[in-house]
Amino acid sequence: MTYERIDPEPDPFEVAVARFRNEGGKGLNITLPFKERAFALADCQTARARAAGAANTLEFRDGQVFADNTDGVGLVRDLVQNQRFMLQQKNILLLGAGGAARGVMLPLLAEQPARLVVANRTAARAIAILADLKASCTVAGDLMRRAEACGLEAIPAVPFDVVLNATSSSLTGAVPEVPQGVFGPRSLAYDMMYGQGLTPFLRLAQAHGAPYLADGLGMLVEQAAESFYLWRHVRPMTAAVLQQLRAELG
Repeated sequence: MTYERIDPEPDPFEVAVARFRNEGGKGLNITLPFKERAFALADCQTARARAAGAANTLEFRDGQVFADNTDGVGLVRDLVQNQRFMLQQKNILLLGAGGAARGVMLPLLAEQPARLVVANRTAARAIAILADLKASCTVAGDLMRRAEACGLEAIPAVPFDVVLNATSSSLTGAVPEVPQGVFGPRSLAYDMMYGQGLTPFLRLAQAHGAPYLADGLGMLVEQAAESFYLWRHVRPMTAAVLQQLRAELG
């Protein structure tokens, strides 16, 4: 098996995928900014891909293109298995309303939290992606009633069990404008970005008293393991991979 990076330029993304498939390729991971286009070219999409409106995993079999999105399950697996933080009946705050947030909402709701608040700088965008999720998936109505959306200024200033940063703020050194009270003495602050040391969001959470901090490196590893399982029907052991990557980051 060979797994390598492919730059589709200068060809259009769809042409590059077709060429890879015609040359005998079995599947692809897709990165930004092509996840929506990968979703669109597939013949079949999983429920979690439809909920995300994007695909990070393609598989070619039986003459068709199958699309999936493993980002959400990667996040949940990192939270539950690696961080040992159960989500059932927990209060979760999800910051952001872009593709990263949309991709994880359904898997988070499937864990049956008590409450999922999706908050964004522009409230209308958060409300819109929640409405899209309700329209695009078959999650039980009881689970959907646990989800709500608002602007950052309207976030309840109460401690959340989990505060997830799905914005791109850490890339620019900024932090989301959230009430200090969202971080409590038992809160887990999780940034989907990762790098050397704490991200700006995690430093903010630490300063506001959050005792548990995690970045998105585990999510990266776990979503990749889920893609591998879809292609090869073997679930990789991820602990050693995560340990090695963490050591390389320093």
